[in-house]
Amino acid sequence: MTDVAAQHDELRPLVFSIAYRMLGSVVEAEDVTQEAFLRLHRDTTEAASPEAYATTVTVRLAIDHLRSARVRRERYVGSWLPEPLLTTGEEFDPAARAETDESLSVALLAVLERLSPVQRAVFLLREVFEYDYDQIAAIVAKSPQACRQILVRARAHIEQARPRFTVTPAERDSLAERFFAACRDGDLAGLERLLAEHVEFHGDGGGKAPAVRKPVAGRVQVARFMLGLMRQARHNALRMEPVAVNGQPGARVVDAEGHTLSVMALDIADGHVRGVYNMLNPDKLRHLP
Repeated sequence: MTDVAAQHDELRPLVFSIAYRMLGSVVEAEDVTQEAFLRLHRDTTEAASPEAYATTVTVRLAIDHLRSARVRRERYVGSWLPEPLLTTGEEFDPAARAETDESLSVALLAVLERLSPVQRAVFLLREVFEYDYDQIAAIVAKSPQACRQILVRARAHIEQARPRFTVTPAERDSLAERFFAACRDGDLAGLERLLAEHVEFHGDGGGKAPAVRKPVAGRVQVARFMLGLMRQARHNALRMEPVAVNGQPGARVVDAEGHTLSVMALDIADGHVRGVYNMLNPDKLRHLP
């Protein structure tokens, strides 16, 4: 048995956090995590660095998984969004000790989906997990110079979607509270003031739940669309409960029996709501209570 296998409990949060950021799926990340440890248990060699060894196995499994899933995701009905993690209370069990920084946000994971599997791996290993280029090169089987070039291209994609100014957690939470209050109260003017000029609303029903297939864009359009959703929710006796989604402000919509019908995450930056991500595909909510 390897040193890695003996440190299962210590290494599992790292393995899961890498797999989830790579795949954007709780279920698939759990599968990759399980497969990674099965391989590590079968390996009889001694690892010089159990953490580096576990990372290598996980990243390579995730790259292979993304490559095999590419056609399926390209044929996905409507917008593809990651499976949400409710990062409060017991519901955050799959990644209980994973850091909930910006790299876990629904907004960034949705942008990462535009990258190739290797670009995604290099970006995460360097920008999130702070591996050096020699380590990254060994993991993805590229030269250090090639990894530098891959990172430059990946950053170019990511930077286009990143905010110019960040907000403090207190400012972010206050803005989210006002956003949901305006939605609840039907305050169109107040809602418009909270939205960025080029705000987008993304819905992910996967063809299995009613959802917009193309993003709704623009301050006025999104504000009116949100108030329309709230009217439908009241008509169907649904309620919206504030939750933290992937470490960011959000809410989940539940029916009278407490079943989760959708999870909504907000992307807040530059003093406004820049994006609203509504995940309704029931397959992506199965891991939630």
